[in-house]
Amino acid sequence: MKDLRTNFLDHVKKNLGGKPLPLRIIFWDGHEYAFSEQVLVTMRLHSARHVTNLLMGNAIDVLGEGYVEGSIGLDGRYQDILAVAEALNRAFPAKKPKTGFLRRALHSKSRDAEAIHYHYDVSNAFYQLWLDRNMVYSCAYFKTGAEDIDTAQAQKLDHICRKLHLQPDEKLLDIGCGWGGLLVWAAKHYAIQGVGITLSQEQFAYARERVEREGLTDRIEIRLQDYRDIPERDFFDKVSSVGMFEHVGRAKLGEYFQVIHRVLKEGGWVMNHGITASQQDDELGHHSGSDFMDKYVFPDGEIPHLWRVVREMAGQDLEVLDVENLRPHYAQTLIHWVQRLEARKAEAIAMIGDKRYRIWAIYMAGCAYAFWHNWSALHQILAVKQSREELTPRPWERRYQYQENAFQLAEPDWGNI
Repeated sequence: MKDLRTNFLDHVKKNLGGKPLPLRIIFWDGHEYAFSEQVLVTMRLHSARHVTNLLMGNAIDVLGEGYVEGSIGLDGRYQDILAVAEALNRAFPAKKPKTGFLRRALHSKSRDAEAIHYHYDVSNAFYQLWLDRNMVYSCAYFKTGAEDIDTAQAQKLDHICRKLHLQPDEKLLDIGCGWGGLLVWAAKHYAIQGVGITLSQEQFAYARERVEREGLTDRIEIRLQDYRDIPERDFFDKVSSVGMFEHVGRAKLGEYFQVIHRVLKEGGWVMNHGITASQQDDELGHHSGSDFMDKYVFPDGEIPHLWRVVREMAGQDLEVLDVENLRPHYAQTLIHWVQRLEARKAEAIAMIGDKRYRIWAIYMAGCAYAFWHNWSALHQILAVKQSREELTPRPWERRYQYQENAFQLAEPDWGNI
C-alpha cells in the first residue's frame, strides 16, 4: 500500500509542472500529504482502490463517483474542488477510445421516457426549492450579469418570444415544455395559442394545474406526449424547443428536425435552444465527466456540436436565420442554482436524501465550471421552414429582438430591373 501511495503522489507531483496544487489528501491509513502550503481542498480517500482507479485515468469520473457514493470526502468550495479535479484530470487524463468509435445511446420512445423520468420526476417540490418563480430549468438570459435568477429567467422567456416574433393568436408548439413557464409567458404577454408536450409525469401534472390556475385553458394545451407522436401537419406558426434536444441523441437529430418541419407551416419559425459540444471532437467517444453524467445525471444524453445541428436542420429545409451562443449565461445560471440549492440544503436532503443531494450539487457546480471554461456551449438557433424556392419573408436585421416596433420584413425591391 505504501508503494501504491508513493507512486500516486510522485505521479501527481511530476505532472503538476511546478504549479502549486492547494490540496491536502488524507489517506485510508491516516497518512496525510499537502501539495501546497495554501490548502483550499481536503480530500479523504477511504479506500486504496481509488488510488488504483486514479492511476488508470479519468480522474474527474473517479472523483465524482467516489464523492457521490461517500467513499471520497471533499471539503472546500465547489469552485476550488473543481479546479483541483481539473488539475488531477490532467495528471490522470481520460483514456481515448479506438479511432472512429462514436458512443451512441439506443434511443427509443420507451427508453427516452425512462431517462426523462429518472432526471425530471425527482419531485416538483425539489425543483421549486432552487428554480426561479417561473420554474424554468434551462439557461437564463443576463443583460448585466448582476440580475437575480427570477429577473434573468423572465428576460430569457421574453428573449425567446421576441426572437420568434410571436404575434397574437399564432399557434406555438413548445417541445419539452417543462413546467409550462414559456407557454404561460407567451400566452399572457403575446396572446398566443399554445401546445406543450413533455414526457415527465411530474411536469405534465404541474403544467396542467398551472394553466388552469392562470386561467389559460382556452389558450394552452399540455400533453404527455413523445415528439414523434405529434399528429399535426403544417399547423403551427412557431415552434420552440428549450433544453430538450440533448435527450434526442445524435443519430435521431434528423428525425427530430423532420418532425419540426412536418408540424410547421411553410414560412414558420423554430427556435432550438440546447447544449452543444465546444469542440468538434468532443462528440467522439469518452471525455472527462461523461461516465459520471451518464450514470448519475442524464442517462443516454448526447451533446452534438453546432455544425451537426445546423447540418441536420438544413437537411430538413430549415434555413438558419440566427445563431447565438449563451455559454457565459449558462455558467451564471448554474451558479445561481447551486447557491440556491445550498441555501436549502437541509430541506433538499429531507426530500431526496444525502446521495442524491450530492449528485445534484456536484453536477450543477461542475457544469457551471465547464461552461465557464468553454468545455461546453449553449446555442440558440433560429430557423425558418423554407421548402419552396420563393423567398420566405424574414427580418432585415436583429434589432427587432431588442427594440419594440423594429421588425421589418425583407421584401425584394426589383425597381426597374
